[in-house]
Amino acid sequence: MDANLRRFSAAAERNRGPLLEVLLRVLPPAGRALEIASGTGQHVAWFARHLARWRWQPTDADAGALASIAAWCRIDPPAAQIATEVLPLPNVEPPIRLDVLESPWPLQGRYDAILCANMLHIAPWDCCTALMQGAARHLAPGGRLVTYGPYAVDGEPLAPGNATFDADLRERDARWGLRLVGDVAREAGRAGLVLRERVPMPANNLTLIFEEAPA
Repeated sequence: MDANLRRFSAAAERNRGPLLEVLLRVLPPAGRALEIASGTGQHVAWFARHLARWRWQPTDADAGALASIAAWCRIDPPAAQIATEVLPLPNVEPPIRLDVLESPWPLQGRYDAILCANMLHIAPWDCCTALMQGAARHLAPGGRLVTYGPYAVDGEPLAPGNATFDADLRERDARWGLRLVGDVAREAGRAGLVLRERVPMPANNLTLIFEEAPA
Protein backbone atom coordinates (compact mmCIF):
# COMPACT_ATOMS: atom_id res chain seq x y z
CA MET A 1 0.00 0.00 0.00
CA ASP A 2 1.53 3.31 -1.12
CA ALA A 3 2.37 5.56 1.83
CA ASN A 4 1.31 8.48 -0.37
CA LEU A 5 -2.28 7.32 0.11
CA ARG A 6 -2.08 8.23 3.78
CA ARG A 7 -4.15 11.28 4.62
CA PHE A 8 -2.92 13.34 7.57
CA SER A 9 -4.75 15.13 10.38
CA ALA A 10 -2.71 17.32 12.72
CA ALA A 11 -5.50 17.14 15.30
CA ALA A 12 -5.46 13.33 15.24
CA GLU A 13 -1.71 13.40 15.74
CA ARG A 14 -2.08 15.69 18.77
CA ASN A 15 -4.90 13.89 20.52
CA ARG A 16 -3.93 10.25 19.90
CA GLY A 17 -1.69 10.20 23.00
CA PRO A 18 -4.26 11.55 25.49
CA LEU A 19 -6.92 9.30 24.00
CA LEU A 20 -4.69 6.26 24.35
CA GLU A 21 -4.17 7.08 28.03
CA VAL A 22 -7.94 6.96 28.56
CA LEU A 23 -8.30 3.68 26.65
CA LEU A 24 -5.49 2.05 28.63
CA ARG A 25 -7.29 3.00 31.84
CA VAL A 26 -10.88 2.08 30.98
CA LEU A 27 -10.47 -0.97 28.73
CA PRO A 28 -9.45 -4.50 29.71
CA PRO A 29 -6.11 -5.88 28.47
CA ALA A 30 -7.62 -7.62 25.43
CA GLY A 31 -10.75 -7.62 23.35
CA ARG A 32 -12.40 -6.78 20.07
CA ALA A 33 -12.75 -3.12 19.10
CA LEU A 34 -14.78 -1.29 16.46
CA GLU A 35 -13.84 2.23 15.38
CA ILE A 36 -16.57 4.36 13.82
CA ALA A 37 -15.46 7.21 11.52
CA SER A 38 -11.81 6.19 11.42
CA GLY A 39 -11.01 9.12 9.11
CA THR A 40 -7.35 9.18 8.10
CA GLY A 41 -6.55 5.96 10.00
CA GLN A 42 -4.00 7.59 12.31
CA HIS A 43 -5.97 6.77 15.45
CA VAL A 44 -6.56 3.10 14.78
CA ALA A 45 -2.94 2.57 13.74
CA TRP A 46 -1.72 4.21 16.96
CA PHE A 47 -4.12 2.34 19.21
CA ALA A 48 -3.43 -1.00 17.55
CA ARG A 49 0.31 -0.61 18.14
CA HIS A 50 -0.17 0.14 21.83
CA LEU A 51 -3.12 -2.17 22.50
CA ALA A 52 -1.68 -5.14 20.67
CA ARG A 53 -3.95 -7.70 22.37
CA TRP A 54 -6.99 -5.98 20.95
CA ARG A 55 -8.30 -6.74 17.47
CA TRP A 56 -9.42 -3.60 15.65
CA GLN A 57 -12.05 -3.07 12.96
CA PRO A 58 -11.75 0.39 11.37
CA THR A 59 -14.66 1.85 9.39
CA ASP A 60 -15.65 5.07 7.68
CA ALA A 61 -18.68 6.35 5.80
CA ASP A 62 -16.39 7.88 3.17
CA ALA A 63 -15.27 5.12 0.84
CA GLY A 64 -12.37 7.34 -0.18
CA ALA A 65 -10.97 7.20 3.36
CA LEU A 66 -10.53 3.43 3.31
CA ALA A 67 -7.29 3.54 1.31
CA SER A 68 -5.78 5.99 3.79
CA ILE A 69 -6.78 3.81 6.75
CA ALA A 70 -5.29 0.75 5.08
CA ALA A 71 -2.10 2.65 4.26
CA TRP A 72 -1.62 3.79 7.87
CA CYS A 73 -2.12 0.22 9.07
CA ARG A 74 -0.20 -1.35 6.19
CA ILE A 75 -3.02 -3.76 5.46
CA ASP A 76 -1.40 -4.58 2.11
CA PRO A 77 2.29 -3.87 2.75
CA PRO A 78 5.00 -3.66 0.11
CA ALA A 79 7.74 -6.30 0.01
CA ALA A 80 10.35 -3.95 1.49
CA GLN A 81 9.74 -2.70 5.02
CA ILE A 82 12.44 -0.59 6.59
CA ALA A 83 10.93 1.07 9.67
CA THR A 84 8.94 -0.13 12.65
CA GLU A 85 6.48 2.72 12.14
CA VAL A 86 5.40 1.25 8.79
CA LEU A 87 5.31 -2.43 9.67
CA PRO A 88 1.94 -4.06 9.02
CA LEU A 89 -0.37 -4.33 12.01
CA PRO A 90 -1.58 -7.93 12.34
CA ASN A 91 -4.34 -6.95 14.78
CA VAL A 92 -6.17 -4.61 12.38
CA GLU A 93 -8.86 -5.91 10.03
CA PRO A 94 -9.20 -4.39 6.55
CA PRO A 95 -11.28 -1.21 6.78
CA ILE A 96 -14.90 -1.34 5.68
CA ARG A 97 -17.39 1.31 4.67
CA LEU A 98 -19.93 1.91 7.42
CA ASP A 99 -22.48 4.72 7.49
CA VAL A 100 -24.09 4.85 10.94
CA LEU A 101 -27.39 5.91 9.35
CA GLU A 102 -27.64 2.65 7.44
CA SER A 103 -29.24 -0.33 9.13
CA PRO A 104 -28.15 -2.98 9.73
CA TRP A 105 -24.48 -2.18 10.02
CA PRO A 106 -22.26 -4.47 7.87
CA LEU A 107 -20.71 -6.20 10.88
CA GLN A 108 -20.46 -9.67 12.35
CA GLY A 109 -20.68 -10.29 16.06
CA ARG A 110 -20.20 -7.96 18.99
CA TYR A 111 -17.40 -5.74 20.23
CA ASP A 112 -15.91 -5.16 23.66
CA ALA A 113 -15.26 -1.53 22.76
CA ILE A 114 -16.64 0.90 20.20
CA LEU A 115 -14.71 4.12 19.61
CA CYS A 116 -16.01 7.20 17.81
CA ALA A 117 -13.85 10.32 17.73
CA ASN A 118 -14.67 13.71 16.21
CA MET A 119 -17.84 12.71 14.40
CA LEU A 120 -20.86 14.02 16.27
CA HIS A 121 -20.16 17.73 15.74
CA ILE A 122 -19.68 17.36 11.97
CA ALA A 123 -22.76 15.23 11.33
CA PRO A 124 -26.53 15.70 11.57
CA TRP A 125 -28.14 14.88 14.91
CA ASP A 126 -29.62 11.72 13.37
CA CYS A 127 -26.07 10.34 13.35
CA CYS A 128 -25.93 10.58 17.15
CA THR A 129 -29.18 8.65 17.41
CA ALA A 130 -27.92 6.04 14.94
CA LEU A 131 -24.55 5.74 16.71
CA MET A 132 -26.19 5.03 20.04
CA GLN A 133 -28.64 2.52 18.61
CA GLY A 134 -25.95 0.75 16.61
CA ALA A 135 -23.57 0.67 19.56
CA ALA A 136 -26.28 -0.84 21.75
CA ARG A 137 -26.79 -3.58 19.15
CA HIS A 138 -23.12 -4.37 18.73
CA LEU A 139 -21.59 -3.96 22.19
CA ALA A 140 -20.73 -7.19 23.95
CA PRO A 141 -21.90 -7.61 27.55
CA GLY A 142 -19.77 -5.30 29.68
CA GLY A 143 -18.55 -3.43 26.61
CA ARG A 144 -17.99 0.31 26.40
CA LEU A 145 -18.74 3.01 23.87
CA VAL A 146 -16.09 5.76 23.94
CA THR A 147 -16.74 9.04 22.14
CA TYR A 148 -14.33 11.96 21.90
CA GLY A 149 -14.49 15.51 20.65
CA PRO A 150 -15.55 19.06 21.50
CA TYR A 151 -18.81 19.18 23.44
CA ALA A 152 -20.96 21.79 25.14
CA VAL A 153 -21.77 21.16 28.78
CA ASP A 154 -25.17 22.09 30.18
CA GLY A 155 -24.96 25.28 32.24
CA GLU A 156 -21.31 25.99 31.39
CA PRO A 157 -20.12 28.66 28.91
CA LEU A 158 -18.20 27.45 25.92
CA ALA A 159 -14.49 28.15 25.89
CA PRO A 160 -13.79 30.96 23.38
CA GLY A 161 -12.10 28.60 20.92
CA ASN A 162 -15.00 26.14 21.07
CA ALA A 163 -17.54 28.95 20.65
CA THR A 164 -15.76 30.14 17.51
CA PHE A 165 -15.52 26.57 16.22
CA ASP A 166 -19.22 25.96 16.90
CA ALA A 167 -20.23 29.11 15.01
CA ASP A 168 -18.01 28.14 12.07
CA LEU A 169 -19.51 24.63 11.94
CA ARG A 170 -23.08 25.95 11.96
CA GLU A 171 -22.24 28.43 9.21
CA ARG A 172 -20.85 25.61 7.09
CA ASP A 173 -23.85 23.36 7.72
CA ALA A 174 -26.83 24.26 9.90
CA ARG A 175 -27.13 20.62 10.97
CA TRP A 176 -23.64 20.61 12.51
CA GLY A 177 -22.34 22.02 15.77
CA LEU A 178 -21.06 21.10 19.22
CA ARG A 179 -23.47 18.77 21.01
CA LEU A 180 -24.66 19.17 24.57
CA VAL A 181 -23.39 16.35 26.75
CA GLY A 182 -26.85 16.08 28.32
CA ASP A 183 -28.52 15.67 24.94
CA VAL A 184 -26.03 12.97 23.92
CA ALA A 185 -26.52 11.17 27.23
CA ARG A 186 -30.30 11.24 26.82
CA GLU A 187 -30.01 9.81 23.32
CA ALA A 188 -27.77 7.08 24.70
CA GLY A 189 -30.37 6.37 27.39
CA ARG A 190 -33.06 5.85 24.76
CA ALA A 191 -30.83 3.14 23.27
CA GLY A 192 -30.23 1.47 26.63
CA LEU A 193 -26.81 2.99 27.36
CA VAL A 194 -25.74 5.14 30.28
CA LEU A 195 -22.98 7.75 30.55
CA ARG A 196 -20.53 6.40 33.13
CA GLU A 197 -17.71 8.91 32.92
CA ARG A 198 -16.84 12.30 31.46
CA VAL A 199 -13.10 12.81 31.04
CA PRO A 200 -11.64 16.31 30.46
CA MET A 201 -9.14 16.28 27.60
CA PRO A 202 -6.63 18.79 26.20
CA ALA A 203 -7.84 21.70 24.04
CA ASN A 204 -11.29 21.80 25.72
CA ASN A 205 -12.34 18.40 24.43
CA LEU A 206 -14.08 15.62 26.33
CA THR A 207 -14.12 11.84 26.28
CA LEU A 208 -17.48 10.29 27.14
CA ILE A 209 -17.67 6.68 28.25
CA PHE A 210 -20.97 4.80 27.94
CA GLU A 211 -22.00 1.35 29.13
CA GLU A 212 -25.12 -0.76 28.98
CA ALA A 213 -27.66 0.53 31.48
CA PRO A 214 -28.41 -1.79 34.43
CA ALA A 215 -31.41 -4.01 33.90
